[in-house]
Amino acid sequence: MILEEISLKLQAGKAKDVAALVQQAIDEGIPAQTILEEGLVDGMNVIGEKFKNNEVFVPEVLVAARAMNKGSQLLKPLLVAEGVKASGKVCIGTVQGDLHDIGKNLVKMMLEGKGLEVIDLGTDVSPETFVNTAKDQNCQIIACSALLTTTMGVMADVVKAAEAAGIRDQVKIMIGGAPVTEDYCRQIGADAYTPDAASAADKAMEFCSEMSA
Repeated sequence: MILEEISLKLQAGKAKDVAALVQQAIDEGIPAQTILEEGLVDGMNVIGEKFKNNEVFVPEVLVAARAMNKGSQLLKPLLVAEGVKASGKVCIGTVQGDLHDIGKNLVKMMLEGKGLEVIDLGTDVSPETFVNTAKDQNCQIIACSALLTTTMGVMADVVKAAEAAGIRDQVKIMIGGAPVTEDYCRQIGADAYTPDAASAADKAMEFCSEMSA
């Protein structure tokens, strides 16, 4: 079955093969949504689970994500034509004063792997930028990353900025990064802390389906 093959090639990080198989599936008349979900997302989910269980590591995730991107580029125009909406929208960034982005990029890939639309704000992002983006783009989730204990405090400012902007009840705030803990999440009033990228994607999906229900 071609969709299974797409999933397996994606897990192996074979970007060229994934692109060729996705094109073949399109030519065979398989709907873009089906190719995305049963081929690409399926493969990325397997990688996500393995990553959680320490069976694969960051390099494998990165090559799988690259293969996913190759395939999804071919599908994007078709998904738009089929009227397929992303299952939710997330703005993500590393907080002000922090320039680390490997963790953030992993989370972004996992979120996209779940079929969510992601607005990547990059690093050194101010609380206002997070909140304004969420407001202007109708994001369901703000995802903040910090790798330094010195920049963690900015996450509390993001929560406050969302409250001040009057959007706190419309948006979930997720936080993560090496120094961040569940206790800290509760302390600043954020909605979720997750220890790794795959769990972050699962949690984001949960939030988006709750909010669209």
